[in-house]
Amino acid sequence: MKVRGVRGATTVKENTEEDILEATRELLQEMIKDNEIKEEDIASIFFSMTSELDQAFPAVAAREIGLTDTPLLCTKELEIEGALKKCIRILIHYNTSKELTEINHIYLREAESLRLDLVEGGE
Repeated sequence: MKVRGVRGATTVKENTEEDILEATRELLQEMIKDNEIKEEDIASIFFSMTSELDQAFPAVAAREIGLTDTPLLCTKELEIEGALKKCIRILIHYNTSKELTEINHIYLREAESLRLDLVEGGE
């Protein structure tokens, strides 16, 4: 077994606790489902948000869906001119026998524009 990373990103319409936690839960659940991840296989989860989002810790959403023993870390995204705003990114490190090409990276909402090569119907 190897440690693999699964990336994901999403956006919110408003900088509210409700929007941040809802979008984070949606993204996490999709990442876990599409990659058949079990909590006991997760090494850690990193969350980042763009600087205009400051009303909630996205890691709270992980606890809300039952990831109570998983190490979690939240950080701010780099401020790059022209970068996508109101964006939440997640990186899950987990133990798996899957090959790199078998990992499903998930991009939702406006974040689909970040990796058109990985989203359905992308170029």
